[in-house]
Order: sequence, then structure tokens, then C-alpha cells
Amino acid sequence: MLYSRRGCHLCESAEELLADHAPGAAIVDVDAEPALAAAYGTRVPVIAVDGEAVLEGRFDERALLDVIRRDPGRGGRARR
Repeated sequence: MLYSRRGCHLCESAEELLADHAPGAAIVDVDAEPALAAAYGTRVPVIAVDGEAVLEGRFDERALLDVIRRDPGRGGRARR
């Protein structure tokens, strides 16, 4: 799952990486829910697996691929 927000250039890059490598992964706009906005603040983008943040801020394709290889079963969800 990617926690993201509109207007965040790092988030846009993370979304592009997900589209290429994990197109079914959920993307959540943290600003859609006040609790998420408070929890993530300026930490976005955040990749979470099983509720645990595994990548945040600036990360590259290699780091994302490492996460995907460790947890290949996620996907199939749309942005909410």
C-alpha cells in the first residue's frame, strides 16, 4: 500500500514506480482522512506492508523491487 498525497513530487514518482512494478497495489490519499493526514504528515510517500512502513520519503526503483520480492502477494486493489 502506498500512502500518498496530491501535489507531492516524491509521491508522484512513487506512484509511477508502483504503476510499473505493482499495478494492483492500493494507493491511499492521506488527505482524504484527517487521521491519516495527522499520522503521516510530511512523511509521504510511505510504502506499507501489513500495516508496517517499509519505505518512506525518497526511495528508488531498487528499494521498491526489494520490497516487492519480499512480499509478492499484494495487489489487486485500487486507489481510495
